[in-house]
Amino acid sequence: MKIEKLKKRLESNRPMVSVTLRMPEDVVDDLKEVAPFLGFSGYQPLIRAYIGQGLRKDMERLNADTLAKLISSLKRRGVSHKIIKEALAEARKN
Repeated sequence: MKIEKLKKRLESNRPMVSVTLRMPEDVVDDLKEVAPFLGFSGYQPLIRAYIGQGLRKDMERLNADTLAKLISSLKRRGVSHKIIKEALAEARKN
């Protein structure tokens, strides 16, 4: 994740939007029960945390897949492993 995007994600006053989500009552009851044990003030912050965890995992996978495809494409075009490795190292520094 880009540093700028990560910094924005850590801001506590990010704009929020209301979302209506239909869930089974028993699931909401379980969320309400579990939330305090995990240190959450209520079930809605817990839901946001669960969604955030899943989203970060999927974004990492998407970025890794995109990177793997890019590397494969560069190799097919004759770019050497050494140059790719150097470029990746340089990109990670920035």
